[in-house]
Amino acid sequence: MMNPWRLRLLCRLETLGTVRAVAQAVHMSPSGVSQQLAVLESETGTRLLERTGRRVRLTSAGLILARRSRALLEQMDGLEAQVRGLGQEPAGLVRLGTFQSAIHTLAVPAVRALASAHPRLQVEVVQLEPHESLPALRGGDVDLAITTTDFGELPLGEDLDLVVLARDPVLLVLPPSHPAAGRGPVDLAAFADEPWTLDLPHSYMAGLALRLCRQARFEPRVAARFGNYLMTLQHVEAGLSIALLPGLAVDARYRVATRELARPVTRTITAAVRRGAPPGAAVRAVLDALRRPAAAGGAGGQQE
Repeated sequence: MMNPWRLRLLCRLETLGTVRAVAQAVHMSPSGVSQQLAVLESETGTRLLERTGRRVRLTSAGLILARRSRALLEQMDGLEAQVRGLGQEPAGLVRLGTFQSAIHTLAVPAVRALASAHPRLQVEVVQLEPHESLPALRGGDVDLAITTTDFGELPLGEDLDLVVLARDPVLLVLPPSHPAAGRGPVDLAAFADEPWTLDLPHSYMAGLALRLCRQARFEPRVAARFGNYLMTLQHVEAGLSIALLPGLAVDARYRVATRELARPVTRTITAAVRRGAPPGAAVRAVLDALRRPAAAGGAGGQQE
């Protein structure tokens, strides 16, 4: 009989690509992961892995087993959640992956509402970049993800169900004393000589800001890089830089001015769940709670 836990390791290897990445995801050593996969090969009597230089990859049999196993494991997870939820209110742990600007505007209001409505339900919030959230969802590291569909680095695929939560504009953020801190859309080309604050390299917003500046035919002069939007707002408020931020990220506690872009950029905020068996009562409760603040205007409402 094949061990479901070892099958999950195989599925993670297909998703993440390397034994080292799988080991980091499950908090094991790479040698430990390799040993468990070797046991799985013995259980199946089939060669599942092959070496290419210093790396391993799945054989054709390994790919087939990983992809069919993923569907079966999702059905098992769904069945377990349904059995737990029969005749009961939502309970247990739901791991919610979300990007930074949606934590306080979408995730926190939802978790606060659920704490009083369903005291037996625990929600663990995990900060993930949009390009990180979908592999985490597919690999089982999170049960539900708040992400954006407006990037092309990873395909969405037919294995996910998406629910639109909100539309969020990307805004130019300026010090309140800046000459351009007025009203109406602006052309980014007019800010080519300004000092800029960008997000950390390889993040969603860093890539988007760089792409928009280059479309305006200039390379931004980077004055600072922060992986925290509040630090970016502090830097802009102090008059040290300007920035491009999603509307969700602009906290009203900071004295900054915002301008819409002449060529509007709006990202679609979605909740993603794995397709297969219907989500359990706990995941459905979290999804419903996320939709309520978004419907009430919580997404980007303070900047419209």
